[in-house]
Amino acid sequence: MSQPSLAKFVLKRPWLKRWMQPISDWYLANAGYRSLGLRADDLIPEENEVVQLALKRLPPKEAYDRVFRMRRAFQCSLAHQLLPRAEHTMPEDDVPYLTPLIEEIEAEIKEREDLDSMVVKKR
Repeated sequence: MSQPSLAKFVLKRPWLKRWMQPISDWYLANAGYRSLGLRADDLIPEENEVVQLALKRLPPKEAYDRVFRMRRAFQCSLAHQLLPRAEHTMPEDDVPYLTPLIEEIEAEIKEREDLDSMVVKKR
């Protein structure tokens, strides 16, 4: 399923969020995936069944855009070049598109497991 995260813990505490925000911005700027035209959700490994199902649920336009970004990044990697500055992914464009679907599918799986394990007692 998805990785454990401290994000909820940090977001509940405004003082901690203010302290961590510059570190987060610095890390994202230096991670390198934006200079290849990728978005953060493009980096999620596809080997998981939940992720495979989420990819099938993507709208056709979003799925096409994802494949295009991946192929372009792969081509840049082979050529040992980065995209021009104008084609880098901007922070405002780097919004999650796959993570909400993954969370929705995980909730469905959990609900299905809960309903399957429910025991009905007769009086």
